[in-house]
Amino acid sequence: MDTLGPRIKHLRLEAKLNKAALARRVGVSDVTISYWESGAIKQIGHERLVALAAALNCPLSALLDDEGTRPSPLFLRADASPPWTTPDAKGIELPIELTPGQRWDGDCHLVTPAPGESFDYLGAGDLAAIAPTEIFRQPGLYLIEEAGRLALRRVQQDAKGALTFQRQDDDALVPYTPDCRLLGKIVSLWRHEVL
Repeated sequence: MDTLGPRIKHLRLEAKLNKAALARRVGVSDVTISYWESGAIKQIGHERLVALAAALNCPLSALLDDEGTRPSPLFLRADASPPWTTPDAKGIELPIELTPGQRWDGDCHLVTPAPGESFDYLGAGDLAAIAPTEIFRQPGLYLIEEAGRLALRRVQQDAKGALTFQRQDDDALVPYTPDCRLLGKIVSLWRHEVL
């Protein structure tokens, strides 16, 4: 709630309202609006928050949620580095129930193909939760770098323990080569469906 005051002011200016007009819509004095915006009053009751959201023509979440801390899907591009390497990339927390049978710990990032990009196993609008790792943990889908480009491949070990890679719709198993490295394990995948 520390950033509620600046958020109220930003939304008020965005709605092109002065303090007096907003105060009339909410049913408080313009001095109260000033106190809210300055942070002098840090706690605002639920009724007033609902009235404030209605007056600003915004959802209640716009007042309460700090948009800067909410993760959003990262765009996956074949000719770029993994999207979680950018400074503003935020991880997500997935309940263990959404990742049955997956062995991973640490960060996880939600990714989707960038507009115009195409990946095996991940279509336009699909979302994948990827746990960054350069270590093979278990058979499954991995984001890999192959000849300098990002790709999704089904990775497993052969009888000798060497890694093999498989493309979608291709039965051929391609052996590991030095120009290939693991970047992340797909721990969950959601398919886009028109509803």
